[in-house]
Formats: sequence, C-alpha cells, structure tokens
Amino acid sequence: MRQIALVVGLAAAAPLLAQSSAAYRITHTYTLGGDGNWDYIVPDPPNHRLFIGRQNRVMVVDEDTGTLLGEVTGIQGAHGTAVVPAASHGFATSGNDRSVVMFDLKTFKVLSRIPAAEDADAIIYDSASNRVFTFNGDAHSSTVIDPQPGTLVTNIPLGGKPEYGASAGDGKVYANLTDTSEVVEIDAKFATVARRWSTAPCKQPVAMAIDTAHHRLFSGCRSSVMAVSDYQAGKVVATVPIGAGVDGTAFDAASGDVFASNADGTLTVVHQDAPDQYHVAQTVQTAPAARNMGLDPTNHRLFLVSAKFGPAPASGRGRGPVLPGSFTLMVIENDATGR
Repeated sequence: MRQIALVVGLAAAAPLLAQSSAAYRITHTYTLGGDGNWDYIVPDPPNHRLFIGRQNRVMVVDEDTGTLLGEVTGIQGAHGTAVVPAASHGFATSGNDRSVVMFDLKTFKVLSRIPAAEDADAIIYDSASNRVFTFNGDAHSSTVIDPQPGTLVTNIPLGGKPEYGASAGDGKVYANLTDTSEVVEIDAKFATVARRWSTAPCKQPVAMAIDTAHHRLFSGCRSSVMAVSDYQAGKVVATVPIGAGVDGTAFDAASGDVFASNADGTLTVVHQDAPDQYHVAQTVQTAPAARNMGLDPTNHRLFLVSAKFGPAPASGRGRGPVLPGSFTLMVIENDATGR
C-alpha cells in the first residue's frame, strides 16, 4: 500500500514538478530616480500600474514602460498602498502622523485623511468584508476603514507588532506578528482576533503571501526561513531556507512558485511540489537592498526596486541616503514560459 500511495503521490505532483525547472531573470531595468527611501511595491493588475511608497509620497509607475504616471503627495512616512477599484479609491499609510490618506485612483488627488494609529505601516483590502485593514506596528493594532466614505470603523488590538498581511477572500484576514513570531487571524466582519499560532522555527515573520486554493500562508522571516502555514488547521506545515533580510513574498498560482525578495541582493524562488512540500528552485541575483517586491498575477511579472547609497551615518547604524537619480525598478520574468 505504501508503494501505491507513493506512485499516486508522485503522479499528482508531476505537473507541479514539471513547471519548477523554468528560470527567472531580470528582463528590464528602469531608472525612476527621485529622493527618499522606499517601502512596499503594490501592483494594480487591471491597469498594470505599481504603487511604490517613497517616504513623503507614493509613486505611480507604468509596469510596461517604467514611466512615472503621477504621485500621491503630502504623505509623512509612506509605507503601503491598498487599491479599492469599486470605490475608485486608493489608501496609503502615512506612518509618521498616524493616518491613512485616501486618494482618487484616476487623478491621484488626495481626498481625505483618516486617523489610524502609531506606525501605520502595511495596508490591504479585503473584498469579502469590503474593508481596508492597516497594520500598525508600534501600536500593535489594525485600523479598519470603510473604503466608500473613507471612514474609520474601529481599531483591533492584535497582541503583537504586525508587519504584512493577506486576505483569504472568505472573511478572514491574516497578519504576521514579528515580535512574538506568530500569525494572527482576524474575523473581518466582526473586527476581532479569532486565532493565533506560532511560526516556529521561523523567527520574526515580516512578509506574507497566500495560496487560497490550498489554504496556505507563506511567512517570510528575518531568520532566513519561510514558514508555510495551513491556515485552516492553524499550524506550520513546512519550512524552507531563503535569503537574508526578507521583506517581500509572493505566490504565483499559475506556476506554483513562491518568491522571497531579500536585502542581501537575492530573490529566492521556492517551488510548491505539493501543499506541504517545497524546495528552493532558484536563487536570482538582484541588487543590494532589493528586499521589497510586488507580483502582478495577470502577467506573472515580479517587480523589485533598489538604489545606490551615500556614506553611512557616523554612528555606523543604518545605511546612507539614497543617491539622487539612482532609484531603479527591476522586472523579473520567467524565461522558459515567456512570462
């Protein structure tokens, strides 16, 4: 019976394994320029645009040409962006003044400011509840927003410092808690914490991606490990090594590939052989500090950014300022499939 089960298991995994041999490479680079550090890269797939947080603004970039289409200005500490097409509104976190900026998706004009909480950082839209959720690091909370009027619903205490999150599309929202090394599950409708579980042996989970077909979460951790959770069971089912300094993860359902973008200048490509089985398929050399990433699932392109830096501060802590004109967008595609 064990031999039969093994044959059946390999046969079922064969289509996924066959797709894992494809190579990824940088196909385009675009110099975007501009001053300031950066954070999340958020694709807008229907319009093939990218929203990139740049310290005091959000840059809106054409995916196909690398052209700057416009900017959302007046932000103090730009981090994440959430896009809500049905409301024609975008939402950008303004971490330094504990707010969220609502803007028009066509003109990029600021429409209003919504109070959030200290260190408003990542932000996502949950279509099932038709709500926007921020993840406020230092406040250990999530701010819930009604996207049509742009009004505050509530703040949810999370019991730890959240980083990035993901919507399962079924009324549940998930977030990494980096200081407690946990995943927290939020009931989006009732705006309450439903469950939590440890990501051990993965420590300091920051980046998150989701596979809704197989009910799997991918938490990229600063301990150079990716933890795979079964979010129905509420437990880690697999781990895989990744590069150092991860800050972005993505999952492409079409290829079965999971990606981790790392500050050490690598992109780790992990292939899903089965929902609980994974292996590192490729390590792509990118650029130092290219740890933020966005995936457009409609064209399967990955987008990373980096820059060159001036001398480090005299204290020796942190990195130097971004050199003018050096901020660059990289496009990574799958060679074998033409993506």
